[in-house]
Amino acid sequence: MGMFFDQDIAHIARVMVPSLTGDLGGPILSAKYWRGRLHELLNRTHLTRAQLCALDSLLLQLDDFEAHGRPTPSGSTCPRRLESRQHRTPRQNIS
Repeated sequence: MGMFFDQDIAHIARVMVPSLTGDLGGPILSAKYWRGRLHELLNRTHLTRAQLCALDSLLLQLDDFEAHGRPTPSGSTCPRRLESRQHRTPRQNIS
């Protein structure tokens, strides 16, 4: 299930904004449609943190599109893991 779910998220990430932008006739698929698709995916159980982050990012892109009428790039909403560098002692320069 995980791989198909990831593919579904990746597909939506590729086609959502172009579909919302559409052409001279307007959007191909509405924001309401995409919001429904994303909420449908969110309702599934056993989502990984990465999947939740991807869905959250797509929802933020959709919110921005609805607020501004155009797509705006949206970064990840999930904090990066802290690297273990903060626990290391600094190296001294040896001359």
